[in-house]
Amino acid sequence: MDDFVCNKLTEWGLSDWIVKFKDQDIDKESFECLEDQEISDLIPIVGPRAKFKKRLKALKHEETADSAQVLPSTSDIGDKADIQGKSDHLGECSNIQSPPRKQQRASISRPHKEQIILSDVKTIMKCTYERLHLEDETKLNAFLKCTISDLETDKRELVGIFGKTGAGKSSLINAIIEEKDLLPSGSISACSTVMIKVEANMLNLKYEAEIEFITKEEWKDELWYLFYILGAKADEERDGDYCDTVEKLSALYGEEWKNKAPENLMDIKYFREIPEFLCYRRKILTCETAKELSAKFVKYARSDSKEAEGRRWYWPLVKCVTVRVPCNSLLQHVTLVDLPGNGDRNKSRDTMWKGIVGRCSTVWIVTEINRAAAEKESWEILESASSLMGNGGECQHIHFICTKSDLVADLDDDSAAACALLFKSNMKAKDEVSKQFNNLNRIKKHFSDDCFRVFTVSSKEFLKPKHLNPDDTEIPKLQEFLQNLNDCHSETLNYVSRAHGILSLIQGARSTEVPGNKKDASTDLEEKIRQELEKVRESMEATYSAFEKCLNEGVEKAKTSCEANMKKILHTKSGCGHHKTLTCVVENGGVYKPKKGKQINLNLTLSSCLTESIDEEFRKTFPNEGKCGPVNGVISMFSLNTEKLIEKYKHLELQLTFLHTEEETMKTNLNKIIRERKKKIYTSLIETIEETMQECYQKAAAFRGPDKLKNMRDTIELNIRDLKNIMFEKAKDVMLHHLMKLMETILETMEKTLNQALEISLKTDGYPVPVFSKELELVKQYYKELKPDE
Repeated sequence: MDDFVCNKLTEWGLSDWIVKFKDQDIDKESFECLEDQEISDLIPIVGPRAKFKKRLKALKHEETADSAQVLPSTSDIGDKADIQGKSDHLGECSNIQSPPRKQQRASISRPHKEQIILSDVKTIMKCTYERLHLEDETKLNAFLKCTISDLETDKRELVGIFGKTGAGKSSLINAIIEEKDLLPSGSISACSTVMIKVEANMLNLKYEAEIEFITKEEWKDELWYLFYILGAKADEERDGDYCDTVEKLSALYGEEWKNKAPENLMDIKYFREIPEFLCYRRKILTCETAKELSAKFVKYARSDSKEAEGRRWYWPLVKCVTVRVPCNSLLQHVTLVDLPGNGDRNKSRDTMWKGIVGRCSTVWIVTEINRAAAEKESWEILESASSLMGNGGECQHIHFICTKSDLVADLDDDSAAACALLFKSNMKAKDEVSKQFNNLNRIKKHFSDDCFRVFTVSSKEFLKPKHLNPDDTEIPKLQEFLQNLNDCHSETLNYVSRAHGILSLIQGARSTEVPGNKKDASTDLEEKIRQELEKVRESMEATYSAFEKCLNEGVEKAKTSCEANMKKILHTKSGCGHHKTLTCVVENGGVYKPKKGKQINLNLTLSSCLTESIDEEFRKTFPNEGKCGPVNGVISMFSLNTEKLIEKYKHLELQLTFLHTEEETMKTNLNKIIRERKKKIYTSLIETIEETMQECYQKAAAFRGPDKLKNMRDTIELNIRDLKNIMFEKAKDVMLHHLMKLMETILETMEKTLNQALEISLKTDGYPVPVFSKELELVKQYYKELKPDE
């Protein structure tokens, strides 16, 4: 089997069949001559076979239509002396064709056309890399190979989905991706207890579930905590925490846990069905259908008290389940994440929860339509996670999704009056929810004014339409949103643009331009770089001063109000069990997450004055929408004006084109750095407070006896009184330090990237490189086709 066949199967997502084709000695000629029966023998499974036949037919059509436009073999391009003896290594590059004629392109949808363009350009750059690898190692060659290696990116958008048990999250996800049997739903007593990610399977046509466990050590620690809860609540009214603990232990151990000590429950016999847990590995489940997979992974993801008898459920040990669905275009670059509402008491699960929430570009809050605006838990979830999503995250869209909209009217009546009532009810729910959100000023300050939308959906009617048109269920609106989110246009344009720049540099390196012109151009660019970097530096300094001013005000406010704010929590009148709640708080680093209701977070309370003082300035400085604000904005406006320089130095167009693409790539990379580092800057306030308070919590947790509650309160209050003049100043200094380090990174990255690009394009001569003129021309055509307004 030759490289052509191997590469085509890989390009078409059919790499699983390469061995089969190799066993039958299928080369390029026989590949193009395959008939239906032969294809059936090679690919017996219907799904991949249909995909193969479709792509093969398209390939034959393209070769027939454009036979006159096929690029000559790269071994025949340009100076043959440069590539003599290397034609055997060029493989598929010699088979890449020019872009289809306009009448052909008109019949291809834009997303599909972009997939074809991206695939072709990736193939060109792969061949370019392979040919460069055969050349002598020079400074230019090393730079080119490194730059090509950095072309690949896997951009994924995360959509976080919150909602209380029974709200219809699983049904909503099933309806949107049109896999009605994928996520288990329907039981009021059942609920998702672990994080579930749903994404596309890009490797094969199987349904897969990947189960990630917590570690043995983490479960051992959790067992001790669970038994502590049982002991602490033994003589009290059994609340949600007690019931939650009993449910968790019973799911894994049945009735056996009741007469055993925690250390005995770590016996290997309890984990024989999941050796992956014992070996610190992930468990992979693979099935042919969604229904089959759902039945297999349910015990790792959900609790169901009605079905628990006689079965062993492993969800207490699970950190995350990733479900992969084949052939789903909506999920190609999007991952849906079904999230537990308030994090987790387990540290590793909670860390993962915070990380995922902070990476979500979109958040869906799911609740039943009949109590959407009044649903307390939904708004509490949004309030508790808003700082992680907003200033501490990437969220640009908040969607409030009111489910079960078909239940508000008697649709069996099948009358126009029923449909009108449904429409009126939906509009009323949207209006009430929007008004409720507009009143939440503490949440709104983290987000832009147009980030909030309300949808009224019916998953049931969408999957099995009886009375409503699909559009009336509003599921298609959410699908359209995901498709837009999934749109890989920017990814394709960025890849093709940079490939165009790299090939321009290679071709420019072969030119015999007068050295004086390069020197003059270099001088002009060096001065331009200096001027533009100075603008960036000035904007950074102004930002630092603004942050410092806000934080100074926050520190003074925190010093004067922290004791009063803490007293409200420490002396709350919640019954005789408060001392046990406070015990849970101090034993968990200042945080207590009950099964239901608001969490108690002493660190958040202490840092609130600081975060409130900086929230507005922070969002203006680091908006999640991207290319605006004093940091992203000044980087976005940065320009070397290469277009004007091309007019002045026409013979250096190729080199200046490369400089332009490197400038744009640098901006893209800086935006990614800023997006990640700004989270660290924002969360540093509460993290510094938490770190400073740990010794105090440990002292408070050590008390025993009848005066335990008083001693815990006194210790915390005394510690805050002693530390308030130091702790808040320290938190301010840490945030400003992180901000300064980011600014230094930005300036250093810009200066280093641009000077290196200038050095390699205009100050490096005499290095032999292969000819890529035809490849450059083809990529240039693709780039013009993708570039907006051209």
